[in-house]
Amino acid sequence: MGQIRTTPVTRVENISKEEFIEKYYKPQRPVLIENLTKDWPAYQKWNLDYIKELAGDQEVPLYNSEPTKGKQNSAAPVKQMKLRDYIDILKTSPTDLRIFFYNILDSMPVLLNDFAYPDIGLKFFKRLPVMFFGGEGSRVLPHYDMDLADLVHFHFHGNKSVTLFSPEQTKYLYKVPFAVHNLESINMDAPDFKKYPALQDVEGIQVHMKHGDALYMPSGYWHYIKYLDGGFSITLRAFPRHPVRLAKMLGNVFAMRPFENIMRKSFGQKWVDYKEAKILNKTNRKFVKRARKNV
Repeated sequence: MGQIRTTPVTRVENISKEEFIEKYYKPQRPVLIENLTKDWPAYQKWNLDYIKELAGDQEVPLYNSEPTKGKQNSAAPVKQMKLRDYIDILKTSPTDLRIFFYNILDSMPVLLNDFAYPDIGLKFFKRLPVMFFGGEGSRVLPHYDMDLADLVHFHFHGNKSVTLFSPEQTKYLYKVPFAVHNLESINMDAPDFKKYPALQDVEGIQVHMKHGDALYMPSGYWHYIKYLDGGFSITLRAFPRHPVRLAKMLGNVFAMRPFENIMRKSFGQKWVDYKEAKILNKTNRKFVKRARKNV
């Protein structure tokens, strides 16, 4: 077993709009901003008990990290429970159960009073402020967002680990065809370099997030997330304005995803196995060919 190579993310305490645009947005470089939320009411108020008090009676869908099989829809939750019961689990024990893409406007609009859209030069889409919850030990499969938005990810209550990979690293990550994630059989914490040799060439960016930290993830960046203890995050997104990225986003949403859904429903696990075998063989052949050239 091996270990993915990483370098630490650039960290700043504060940043101006001009500095953010020139140093990070234009060159599409990640950055962690430590004090971006210090003036928000959320910085003082947001913890698991506060969320439980506001919306404990809500029924929420929960997801885990088990690979999807056959005709199973990857967007389908594994169970539902009261938010208060789920938060009690987060506070007391490790769990793989997560809340995914919880839309504040639809589910807990009172939280809009606790934060502000930061004035750093991004044109945020204000209809989609979404939250994510996870327990100690839960993991989010390495992926990039289908809409190719620029993301600012804010974490609260606890600590989490995020490993970022630039779009240029995609060729080493065993990206599954017609999907935005890599092979679900890969253990990114202890990858099998014999089975997945191309991972030896991957270079990631390592991020440790604590309460109130803000992480800028440029368009198309992969992210692999681990919750080190129970906590939650909110993501604000700015949709792509660059013509090439905009075209790719539209293709992902209106062509790639519908095609994948049709193939899954029609062929089930045969389609999944075919795609996974294809990308494994293709990536490994490229790695071996490249390694021979360098000898």
